[in-house]
Amino acid sequence: MKIRGYHGADINKIVSLFYETVHSINARDYSLEQLNAWAPKDEIEVKLTNWKESLSNNITYVAEINDKIVGFSDMSHNGHLDRLYIHKDFQGQGIATTLVNMLESEARELRISEIDTEASITARPFFERQGYQNIRSQTVERRNITLINYKMIKKLASE
Repeated sequence: MKIRGYHGADINKIVSLFYETVHSINARDYSLEQLNAWAPKDEIEVKLTNWKESLSNNITYVAEINDKIVGFSDMSHNGHLDRLYIHKDFQGQGIATTLVNMLESEARELRISEIDTEASITARPFFERQGYQNIRSQTVERRNITLINYKMIKKLASE
């Protein structure tokens, strides 16, 4: 596995990975209606534009195996872990842990004392294993459909 910084040319593969992951991995915790609200196919073009900019502005890492993008994660410069998605065929191989560890290391270098995220029902156990504390459950609305996620925080110890 190779971890590298994000390049603008990655955007199509990253957005595709996002849609595939949400509609397969998150299907065990969310209804089809919720998945379609979270990752609607008719917003792909908007995501390509918006995400290209936000992933470029954030601290973003991409995981590759044999030159295939198998995961990505990004964090704002104030410590908000925004996205963490691992390809549906590469779950449980330590990719997410490696990406989060890289972001946490970067946060420490920037003297950020805590990282926060909004974890899906599916991702919550992963973040708990990484030392994130559940602050509260949240109900978010996408396209008039409600979804549950969790505001989570991890205090970072100085290295």
